[in-house]
Amino acid sequence: MFKKTAVLCLILGFLCGFSARTAQATTSSIMLNADDGKVMYEQNADEARYPASLTKLMTLYITFNALENGHLKLTDRLKVSRVAASRSPSKLGVKAGTTITVKDAIMAVIVKSANDCATVLAEHFAKTEADFAVLMTKTARKLGMNHTTFKNASGLPNSAQKSTARDMSKLAMAVYHHFPQYYKWFSVQSFRYQGKTITGHNHLLKTFAGADGMKTGYTAASGYNIITSARRNNKRVIAVTMGHKYLHERDKKAALMMDKGLQHLKNNKTVQVAELTKQINGTAPAVQLASRNTPNVKPAPIAQTAPITKQQTASATAVHSGSYAVQVGSFSDYKRAKNYALSVKNNLAKQFAVYNIKVEKVQTASNTLYRSKVVGLAKNDAQKICQNMRRQKKSCLVIADNHSLKLAQK
Repeated sequence: MFKKTAVLCLILGFLCGFSARTAQATTSSIMLNADDGKVMYEQNADEARYPASLTKLMTLYITFNALENGHLKLTDRLKVSRVAASRSPSKLGVKAGTTITVKDAIMAVIVKSANDCATVLAEHFAKTEADFAVLMTKTARKLGMNHTTFKNASGLPNSAQKSTARDMSKLAMAVYHHFPQYYKWFSVQSFRYQGKTITGHNHLLKTFAGADGMKTGYTAASGYNIITSARRNNKRVIAVTMGHKYLHERDKKAALMMDKGLQHLKNNKTVQVAELTKQINGTAPAVQLASRNTPNVKPAPIAQTAPITKQQTASATAVHSGSYAVQVGSFSDYKRAKNYALSVKNNLAKQFAVYNIKVEKVQTASNTLYRSKVVGLAKNDAQKICQNMRRQKKSCLVIADNHSLKLAQK
């Protein structure tokens, strides 16, 4: 009987392959309230899947971290190796032996989902892309992505490269909260490179009101994946859905999740998960629902390319007036960091009850950074301050003030 079955599988291999795939025929999805990380909706969120080009979000996270820490500049030119140039499409088409700026490589990865540029970035941080993948996985663990393993920087097919929708939502939260100054690039639909206009293929940026990122992905094995975020009425959600057979089905599910989620946040002070799940699924299916016991997907501490030090991290307990801070800058010099924090505090004092400043010392493997903060703020005031700063094209980050952090010393 076994021999007959084996022969049949050899003859009708595609049928056997289909049977193996049906065990993972359903899709995986999750949606978060981006402000507090609470799970609003989930379905098969912990099922292992191939992330495809969602992988590039981790490559970008590490790159953004290097920019913030001063290890890299947007104007730096990176070498293009033969390995990078040989990567299969989607690609920008950079030639071996040439160079590309960090900014162009980032935009190519975001907009074009360029595999060649993802490898260029990877090879800047590590001897080989495989070595960089080890760093990616270590960074994933620091962000709480315990069910993710990376094997390359781009998401090109590798049977050992797997993640989950929940883990990808943690990565999306980290990118959004840790690097607001770079998050805006995920809304870019095209950019210019060597006289040509390079266009993207995230259709939700055009079709869904309020959508402003983040990343799409597809391989034959993974199906159509997307991490996306949208904001309406000063409310934001982050949605992940993976494993769709068709692109339009993926976009339809992501749009439905975000539309229902944003409407729910507008109309309800607290999220009613069961009610929202019924609205998204149409009926009440037998799926694992988020409950009050479902852990929030809070922004994890920044996972530096150097060993992690004490960092700002959102705290679910810091909800009272005066327990929030706004990080307003990062400097290599203590005096500059202190003076900038003081200048921001003095400018804000006319409108807000700014209690004090804090200069946080961050030690990396190669240098020391000083983060400028204004502290002792009510949550609403902190959010208003940051909104105003972003309108002025200034970077900022609202965080729960960790009073255990020591002030930096000269």
